[in-house]
Amino acid sequence: MRNLLYICFIGLIALSCDDGDIFEVSLEFDDVALETCGNLVFFKEKDSPPETLSIQISNRTFEQMLAVDVNNIFSETYMFSASTNSFNYRTYSSIPDNVFCNDVPPANLNITSDAESTSGQADLTTILIEDDNDGIPAEFEDLNGNGNLDDDDTDLDGIPNYLDVDDDGDNVYTALEEVNYTAIDGFSNALDTDNDGVPNYLDNDDDGDTVLTRDEENITQDNNPQNDVLDPNVGADYLNFDVNTSVPATEYKEHIIQQQYTITIDIQNIQLPNLTQQAFSFGELTASSTRLGEPVFN
Repeated sequence: MRNLLYICFIGLIALSCDDGDIFEVSLEFDDVALETCGNLVFFKEKDSPPETLSIQISNRTFEQMLAVDVNNIFSETYMFSASTNSFNYRTYSSIPDNVFCNDVPPANLNITSDAESTSGQADLTTILIEDDNDGIPAEFEDLNGNGNLDDDDTDLDGIPNYLDVDDDGDNVYTALEEVNYTAIDGFSNALDTDNDGVPNYLDNDDDGDTVLTRDEENITQDNNPQNDVLDPNVGADYLNFDVNTSVPATEYKEHIIQQQYTITIDIQNIQLPNLTQQAFSFGELTASSTRLGEPVFN
């Protein structure tokens, strides 16, 4: 897992009561940064008026919250108390930079009120969606139409097409084989060099010369048929019917799978001075990462 994750946090919170003895808090936060500062801290801040909401989770890291199960889900509940996880609403005379993530508090930090809930809970759920980002929507990689994306594996390398950056196993990435998908035209404009009815991105012999595309590396054997060009007037050998020398490949090129995590946080039963809130959404954030696929060469 990468040590640094770039996270976008967008949320809207409205806490209100109609009783005249109860204050009203209305907080709107856009493009709020989320950072790890020792113990895990989720926070939202605004400048006008200067105020923050924060949740501090003890004994957890972002990486642990991204450790999803076999169903690509992570879910935990964190109880607020005076000695462990905390929920705070603070107001300030003004908010300096890095209120939460400085080892030494900013010199100009002036907290005018600090209300902490010692009860309630935060329900956190992480959902992971993986994709190959090859220009084909995942739902259209269900070749047998049974609704199960995991059993569609054109090249039988053990990676289903919706996660496979090289669907046909020809060592030319699908995204580079002119899929040309659009919502209007679908796949009607996909490149089919040999006009055999199978578009290049699913064809392991793109030029129809009986030599597998991945084996047409006549110049450099680097798992990249695109840079082997004997006739510059025609292009790469794997697209040139008249070049049919076979240099058998021995492995696939690197497969990188894109990962998109969505984390949602729901708060229940917090109690602050003059305010009790049974339930509200603290917001949603996304984090992006990658992992290395392990295709089985065949």
